[in-house]
Amino acid sequence: MTIVATGADERPERGRNWQEVLVTVLLVVAALGTSWSSYQATRWNGEQAKAAGRANAIRIDAARAQGLSQAQSQVDVATFIAWTDADRRGDAGLADFYADRFRAEFRPAFTAWLATRPLTNPDAPPTPFAMPQYQLASRQEAERLDAAAAASTAKVLRDLQVSSNYVLTVVLYAVVLFFAGMSTKITNRRLRWILAGIGCLVLVTALAWIATFPVSVDI
Repeated sequence: MTIVATGADERPERGRNWQEVLVTVLLVVAALGTSWSSYQATRWNGEQAKAAGRANAIRIDAARAQGLSQAQSQVDVATFIAWTDADRRGDAGLADFYADRFRAEFRPAFTAWLATRPLTNPDAPPTPFAMPQYQLASRQEAERLDAAAAASTAKVLRDLQVSSNYVLTVVLYAVVLFFAGMSTKITNRRLRWILAGIGCLVLVTALAWIATFPVSVDI
């Protein structure tokens, strides 16, 4: 009579089959994850380049606004000095001539400064340029553009960090592929499961981390 022992033989074979299924899943998911992370890293490099271009353009506009602000301030200073000289010499006609040619942004500060009686009041501001009424739209625009350039620069750094994070996940997927591939070369069943388990742990960690990343899919 022939006795066929099946239970002991089927359990190792069944365990190996499950291990092969797990390894196959690891290989497929890691391969897909590598492709996705590589694509996203490229996309975020492009986002970083666009943000850098915007930051440079804003800085150019800010420099132009700052240059205009400085030129307008120089005009205001020059006309005020000319008015002061004429007023000191008692030439009212020439002083009025210069006063009529004050820029519109300078005139409110000049009027407010005169109201403080600077010739007799020791607490009066030394010049109209120290008055809060002296406001240049070009200077405010330059400050706004400087803030916008700083924000765009911060976005460049964020996009660069996102791209770097995606590249790092590619490295993690390579680790998963390594352990999954090595598990198929080992004859010891316990060691095969250990290697596959390490691959699973790294894969789950990479997937959980990448789920927190922003995604760029714009064409």
